[in-house]
Amino acid sequence: MPRPAGFALVEPPRTGTAARRVRAVGAGGADGAAKVTCRIRRWLLPLLLGCSFVAAVAAAPLSPAARAEIDGLLSRLESSACEFNRNGTWHSAAEAKTHLLRKLKYLEDRDLVRDTEQFVERAAATSSITGQDYLVRCARGTPVSSRSWLLTQLRLLRAATPVRSVP
Repeated sequence: MPRPAGFALVEPPRTGTAARRVRAVGAGGADGAAKVTCRIRRWLLPLLLGCSFVAAVAAAPLSPAARAEIDGLLSRLESSACEFNRNGTWHSAAEAKTHLLRKLKYLEDRDLVRDTEQFVERAAATSSITGQDYLVRCARGTPVSSRSWLLTQLRLLRAATPVRSVP
């Protein structure tokens, strides 16, 4: 006799291999699905461990030289008298520096930033909440993307910094 839709046949709890097969396949599944599920499980843990190892190797901490460069870049922003637009609201350069330092700390705590360019891309170019580009406007001029402004300032900062020769 067919069962009405939405009602399941009540069976005693299964144990061992039969229970694993029922859980893996689900109601009405086939044996082939159980085999696929077992294969996926067999490779999932090594795959996840491998990915976490690669991520750990790729996420090196921020070097002191890169941190000094970021600090210099943010000091240039603060002393620029430019305005910084976040999510449609204009802020002073000092407020922008404070905000970007908070984002930098977040990235540093998680080893998600290795160099100044990565800081600009991950923290100083767009809002992590809305995805909107940050803008910089100097002397009430035309706003430019913060990415462009900061990378230009970074080039100027590097050009002004003497290169140390290794003895």
